Parts: sequence; structure tokens; C-alpha cells
Amino acid sequence: MTITAIYPGTFDPVTNGHIDVARRAAKLFDRVVIAIAHNPDKRPFFPLEEREDLAKQVLADVPNIEVRSFRGLLVNCAREWKAQVIVRGLRAVSDYEYEVQLAGLNRQMEPDVETVFISADREFTFLSSSMVREIARLDGDVSDFVHPIVLEALKQRSP
Repeated sequence: MTITAIYPGTFDPVTNGHIDVARRAAKLFDRVVIAIAHNPDKRPFFPLEEREDLAKQVLADVPNIEVRSFRGLLVNCAREWKAQVIVRGLRAVSDYEYEVQLAGLNRQMEPDVETVFISADREFTFLSSSMVREIARLDGDVSDFVHPIVLEALKQRSP
């Protein structure tokens, strides 16, 4: 049986922390779908198509990772994509409470899909996409936080 995991998020932009979790998930599961959420409420910095393209580029060397975008409920995508697992990255204790609530809701809606938490590598526990965007917007150096391809995309968007 092939185990498919979905690693969802807005990935705006995809950071080295996201890449770390995705690569580690790819070692655990046969197929990992990086599910990039269309969430207009978050007013994304990068359009959905560009977020998807950036993730594809930085994870192209991992053969069992696929990048897709989605709209609506994640559990509906899990059903459609025949996934058995949702992967969530945890950076700090503050993430845990929210993620456990979300996992419970997802399990209530789709009992056949399990949530697996992967804790961030300690060098990424402080890292978030919103922080990367803010530092880049203020002309700070984010080269330690993102892949060079993402760094270039950020530079092209900066004033």
C-alpha cells in the first residue's frame, strides 16, 4: 500500500523550514503532496501560481514530492488525492495548541486521515514566512532563511 501524505500551507514564501519538513516527510511516506492553499483572507505576497512554482523549483530534486494548489477544505483534498496523512510542522509550543485543535477538527470530518507532527529543526524554530516577508520588505538579508531561488523572487518583488 502506498502512503500519501499532504503537507499543507500557504508557503508565502516557502522557507528553509518548510523545505526541511517536506524533505523529512518524504523520507517517511511514499508520496508527499505539498498542498499550497489559496487563502485570499491572508492577502498573500506571492500569487498562488508563483508560490506553487517556487515550491516546485526548490523541491525538484525530491522524486516523491509533488506540489499542488488547492481551494477549500484540506480534508476534501485528502479524500480527492487519496491521502492517508496530513503533515504539520511544529516550531514551538505556541504552534502545538492550534495544531492539535486543527488535527481534531480534521479527524472529526475525515476519520481515515491521520495528522502527523514533525518538529522543526532547531535552526528553524523561529522562522516563519511572515517574518521572512517583513525582513525582505525592509531590505534585510534573508539569505539564511530561504532557498536562493526564493531569495531572487523576493528581490524582484522588493521596491
